[in-house]
Order: sequence, then C-alpha cells, then structure tokens
Amino acid sequence: MSTLTIFTAPKPFVDAHITIIQRNALRSWQMLGADVDVILYGNDSGIGEAAAEFGFGHVPDVAANQQGVPYLNDMLARTRALSASPVLAVVNTDILLFQNFAENARLALETLGDFMLVGRRWDLDITEELDFDPQIESRLKMDTQTRGQLKSPTASDYFIFSRTVLNEIPNFTIGRAGWDSWMIYHALQQPWPVLDATREIFIVHQNHDYSHLPNGQPHYRHPESERNVALGGGDRNMYDQTDLRLSWMGGKVVPKPLTWYRLIRSLEHRLHPGEKPGRIRGRLFGMVKNYRQGLRYD
Repeated sequence: MSTLTIFTAPKPFVDAHITIIQRNALRSWQMLGADVDVILYGNDSGIGEAAAEFGFGHVPDVAANQQGVPYLNDMLARTRALSASPVLAVVNTDILLFQNFAENARLALETLGDFMLVGRRWDLDITEELDFDPQIESRLKMDTQTRGQLKSPTASDYFIFSRTVLNEIPNFTIGRAGWDSWMIYHALQQPWPVLDATREIFIVHQNHDYSHLPNGQPHYRHPESERNVALGGGDRNMYDQTDLRLSWMGGKVVPKPLTWYRLIRSLEHRLHPGEKPGRIRGRLFGMVKNYRQGLRYD
C-alpha cells in the first residue's frame, strides 16, 4: 500500500505548450517513487495515453458539468474507493513536485494524524520538456531565484491531507476559482490543523496562458468560478493562505507571526463577515496612503 495518492484532472493534451508542461509535471510525480500513486481523471484527449505511459491510474467517467469539467467531490470519493493510502493530495497538473512533497506528507501523517498542508508556489517560464536527472531540483531552485517569482498566498495549487478528513465537499468544478479558497475556510473550522508548508515544500508552477478556457480568459472570470464561490457560501468564505495561523516547519507545528496584514485580515472576517476579504483592507490601506500623502504636502 502506498502512503500517498495524488489525484488530478489534466487539461486536454492538445495545445503544444500545455502538453509539454503537463508531461513535465507527471514525470516529476512519477519520480516520487513507488510509495506514491497517481490517479488521472477525465476523458479529454491524451489523458488515458498519459496515464498508461507513466503507469498511473485513470478514471475516465468521472462526474462532470455540461462542459465536461470534473467535479472535485466525485474525484475525491473515487480516490478513496480506489486507494487505501492514508494520505491524499489534489494537485494541479502544471505543478512540478519533488521528494520533499512526499517526505512531508509521510512526516505529517506520523506527527499529526489528521491534518492538511497547503503552500505557495514558485512561478517559472518553462517551454520544453525537462531532463529529470538527480540535479533537477537544485537547478530549478537556482532558476527560480533568478527568473522565477514566489506567487502570492491567494494561489493554492496543492492540498495534502489525511484521508479521514474532508468527507463532505460541495460539487465544485475543478480547475476553476473558488474551491481552493473554500478548502482553507472549511479546514480552519475543524479541530485538525491546516498548515502553511511554503518553507518546507518546494513546488514549481510552469507558467501558461489560458487559451484552453473559453475566450482565453483566466479561470476566475468564468461563470463556473462564480458557481464555485456560491457553492462555498459566497465571498465571505473565500479564504487564502494569509488566513492560516500555523506553519509546518522542520516537522513541527509553528505559530505564524502576527503581522499587520494578518491582523487586518482577521478583523475583516470578524467584523464584516458578509464582505469579501480584502475590500476593507484595501480601504484601510488607501486611507493610510492618503494620510501619508497629506503629511507630505503639509
């Protein structure tokens, strides 16, 4: 029995660049070793062939919306039925993973029992298939330091969690905005810890355009994202990694320092639960900016 099972719903293997970065990602997952299983969901072009090539599981008949985009809750239910792994992870298929991903999943299971890990990604332009030699992780770390960018806490491209949690999830459409924000909100209401693993888990997001989506618009501008937000309880439940109060560092749970940013964020949730997080913060920062400008001209 594998310790960790990763599941995902790839995009169609049609666009040349999307094909390259998805193959890179899947190859990196394959390199995690025999203790990690992978299941690909969906029947779009090339998914079954990719699963066969890399030795992954494939479920083509997953529940999906009218556009054929899979639902997260059905993916998770089927993963639980197909895999006995004590740890599960949903990961976007443009994400490169390395050994510390699986290592931290195992360590968190041994240390915490029930848990969820999530963290920030590094954005990097990659346009060709990678050579997965033993030095690839160190090369990419150096590369991200020179031409990459650490993405903001609003982007959550993976969730690692014990199989015993997340038993009830709305039928979110995968690959659209909203479901990841709800995951953080929901986890913070539970007795088990949800931890910021940014400092422990190094992942690389391979940059791409949105030509695979209608009108080439980013996923957060689509009606499916609006539906996800509504299913998650609206804007008030759209949390991000800024809302996490604990970090996962060195195999231990460590409280995150209280910054002004996090303090204002917390006040937003408590004093104005019906508003979208960020609106009040934006107004406060605007007031401070105007005040400083006024001092400058006095």
